[in-house]
Amino acid sequence: MTEASEKVVKSTEAGSAEAGKYLTFTLVGEEYGIGILKIKEIIGMMPVTSVPRTPDFVKGVVNLRGKVIPVIDLRMRFGLEATDYTERTCIVVVEISGKGNDILIGLVVDSVSEVLNIKAGDIVDTPAFGAQVQTGFILGMAKMEGGVKILLDIDKVISSDALVFLEEAA
Repeated sequence: MTEASEKVVKSTEAGSAEAGKYLTFTLVGEEYGIGILKIKEIIGMMPVTSVPRTPDFVKGVVNLRGKVIPVIDLRMRFGLEATDYTERTCIVVVEISGKGNDILIGLVVDSVSEVLNIKAGDIVDTPAFGAQVQTGFILGMAKMEGGVKILLDIDKVISSDALVFLEEAA
């Protein structure tokens, strides 16, 4: 095996982030990305109907063209400081894998940035932060001009507890 092919095998085994197109967005000034194939649409903020006895990060549900879609505030899901919504705040509708079927979920983000084509050579594995920090929901880190974008595995961002609730609500 050549040195180049060994690197490809190692990077494929180590990280699960793939080269491709990612929708990037901001939360508290940091840039994140989700694989474009998971994105169904981007909509402006709209009235959200709250649902009692849900986790804090679950804002409620919206009626999107006749479909009731659960909405999660991604800031709160990540334990970041809540803030008032602005004219740039929007809902990114993603499709995640549920137990029996795929479900649509709205993610409230501070603002959507752009769609980037990220090359495999620009993606590195998530650094180890120690045993106390869980990073299983991060696919990898994209090294871009001006910084790093955190690539998310959106299926893992939504924990199994929340997923059970969201499947029942949808």
